[in-house]
Amino acid sequence: MIPYHRVTGPEDAPVLVLSNSLGATLQMWDPQAKALARTFRLVRYDTRGHGKSDTPPGPYSIEDVGRDVLDLLDDLGVQRAHFAGLSLGGMTGQWLAINAPERIDKLVLLATSPKMGPPEMWVDRAKLVREQGTEAIVDGTFERWFTEAYRAEHDLSDWREMFVGVSDEGYASCCSIIEQMDLTDGLPHVKASTLVIGGAQDPATPPDDHAAVIAGSIPHARLEILDPAAHLLNVERADDVTQLIREHLR
Repeated sequence: MIPYHRVTGPEDAPVLVLSNSLGATLQMWDPQAKALARTFRLVRYDTRGHGKSDTPPGPYSIEDVGRDVLDLLDDLGVQRAHFAGLSLGGMTGQWLAINAPERIDKLVLLATSPKMGPPEMWVDRAKLVREQGTEAIVDGTFERWFTEAYRAEHDLSDWREMFVGVSDEGYASCCSIIEQMDLTDGLPHVKASTLVIGGAQDPATPPDDHAAVIAGSIPHARLEILDPAAHLLNVERADDVTQLIREHLR
């Protein structure tokens, strides 16, 4: 499946693919897009079941969303690209680096995990969203996405509109990806030069349990922890994340 996508930046520049969190569309990368498109051929896309991408029958697997990226690269005529992904996007990046290493140049993994449990939590969340919609979980999600101080100081109405606009079935089917996924054994085989970024106040993927594990498993990976920052750290620490991505890909 070729997901809905948007391409900006110089046609002859290195390609950088940006991949989103569960519950987010390509809008998630607005804080980085303009700056990164000066240096890279920037490819942003909506994960299946999100935004303007199709919502095929679920449940989905990590291989499904990984192969969507490969289909997208093939459609764009791109043989090899840098890849940066946050949360579910970072899981997709890990799968690609493990299973299609010839397609991934450098890798940036933000607020993500190779394995998230317990599985029952994701089953329950999918059930709730199918019954009551994403509106039922948006407040709890934002408590994980943004620190309390950031929520108090910023208007999050655009982010709320983005989240509740995601297909209920698409969101629930993507929950199955995280329920089933375990990429741990593949991380030592990753060849891509990797930067791992965690948020010190991230309750969804606490860095000691997730970012540090990834960085300790991928050979020669570099670990950066941003403080303060919760899960959607590319929004809360936009300039810092942009700079870290540019430095690593340079």
